[in-house]
Amino acid sequence: MTFTTPERPTPESSSSELISSNQSIQYARSTVARADRALRCTPFKLALFMTMRQRSVELKAIAGITGVRNGYTERPVAELAAESDLVWLIQVGLLRREVDGQGLTDSFRITPLGQQMLERWQIRGDARSTPSLSDRLYNALSRWARLPSWMQF
Repeated sequence: MTFTTPERPTPESSSSELISSNQSIQYARSTVARADRALRCTPFKLALFMTMRQRSVELKAIAGITGVRNGYTERPVAELAAESDLVWLIQVGLLRREVDGQGLTDSFRITPLGQQMLERWQIRGDARSTPSLSDRLYNALSRWARLPSWMQF
């Protein structure tokens, strides 16, 4: 993920390559496009991310019928599938796992990139644009082809 602060722009970054909102972090267009595509391809609704903006949300509150009751998904999503989608959103940079004194938890929060994407989603209203078949294929290919962390440089 590439980011710079507006107060100290890097010489190689131009304003045409970076996207920002009211926040101090600017992201490359490719990062924002990948995040937007990943967000549109998940089964999660705006309510989940609005809640994550205020507090962390446990996986149990997102998965299954509980996720539907909480307004986080349209239909029940298996816990393993929900966690897989949430981990992908972490890898894309939209979410992070909560950490407590014992280590990682099963709770998730939104990142600054996620905040920016949430602002865009709110401007459009609760209805996200439906991902095209090519969006779904590209997103699935990106998820599948991702190198494990131990293989990355």
